[in-house]
Amino acid sequence: MTDEGRRNVRDLRRANRARLLRQLYFHGPLSRQDLIQATGLSSASVSNVVADLLDAGLVVEAGAVESEGGRPRILLRVDTSCFEVIGIDVGETRIRLERFDLGLGELAALDVPVVGGSLDPESVVPGIASGLAELVAGAEAPVLGVGIGVPGIVQHQPFAVIHGQTVGWDAFPLEELLRKHTALPLFIDNGATTLAQAEMWFGAGRDVDSAVFLLLGSGAGASVIADGAPFRGSTTSAGEWGHLNVQYQGRLCRCGSRGCLEAYVGAEAIIARYQEAVDAAVVDAADEEGALRSILAEAQQAGPAGDAARAVLDETAVRIGIGIANVVNFLNPQRVIIGGWAGLALAPSLLPRIREVVREHALHLPYSLTSIDLGALGADAVALGAATLPVARFLEAGA
Repeated sequence: MTDEGRRNVRDLRRANRARLLRQLYFHGPLSRQDLIQATGLSSASVSNVVADLLDAGLVVEAGAVESEGGRPRILLRVDTSCFEVIGIDVGETRIRLERFDLGLGELAALDVPVVGGSLDPESVVPGIASGLAELVAGAEAPVLGVGIGVPGIVQHQPFAVIHGQTVGWDAFPLEELLRKHTALPLFIDNGATTLAQAEMWFGAGRDVDSAVFLLLGSGAGASVIADGAPFRGSTTSAGEWGHLNVQYQGRLCRCGSRGCLEAYVGAEAIIARYQEAVDAAVVDAADEEGALRSILAEAQQAGPAGDAARAVLDETAVRIGIGIANVVNFLNPQRVIIGGWAGLALAPSLLPRIREVVREHALHLPYSLTSIDLGALGADAVALGAATLPVARFLEAGA
């Protein structure tokens, strides 16, 4: 056989392994007959690939089910204990590191504080490296790789560099710097994109292939999913929803422009607007999560501070609603999902008003076909989504 012929056979076997492995990962346990029906592969191909996966310890038997008129069918599943992965959320209030099994069940987690509320590169890299070393030391199975969700635009050239204008990162060579601390494979992407992948795999986006995921934290971002995959644009910067201009010569945004949506709906902006409204620093802006909770609590009280909190939160809901209406009109998604720690804190009380504003400002037909919901995976969805990056590569490669 020629070298080209050998490559073709090897590529075909790898493709078959990948197809079966994905079926077992997302839909298992399944029998061999189930796999034949789901993949369209021949009985011989399924038997050969399953034998390879069993021999490699990637797949194990998981009981049996009765069949009509024959022997019981043996069920198969991916052995999620055979590898581990790590997901990291580089947030503006903390760096969250989590270790998972192959099935994305959480095994361990730790937080690295963001000193002074600033993502200083000189402290970010050592912080990630020390947390990563601690998690790897506790692993009970080989670690496949490390996924990292970051604020900003990620470009690979070939190592990942981050353009995070709002946090002062200008072509920050995060991957190159981290490679000095670990030999593990690194997979780096925008935090909103990793959140979206987590929700598409396990959460609020599982049954759709067209969705927009909004990440509300200190700032505001988004990931656009089209035909089941992220839409990245020509330079990977698609989805910068927080920098849609919603007010000509409006509030100064952290990016340097004026009137960006983020300047009204990010947690930092909400806290600043509340402090301006009450003309006093009644909340600790350095503790964004605590300050936002205080504003939400104050909105339930009578008095001038309560009135100010309600007015700020109502304007926030209006701005978010208009931003979503623009998304509905322009992108026509099946679903808009609100996530991020600030989004999940705000949305339970603001969601009815947000939906009302979207209804008022979106075109009737696309609005009627779009649902607006909360993320299902909580505030750790970015780290979970980051952990899917090495898993996705593992599945694509057929293990």
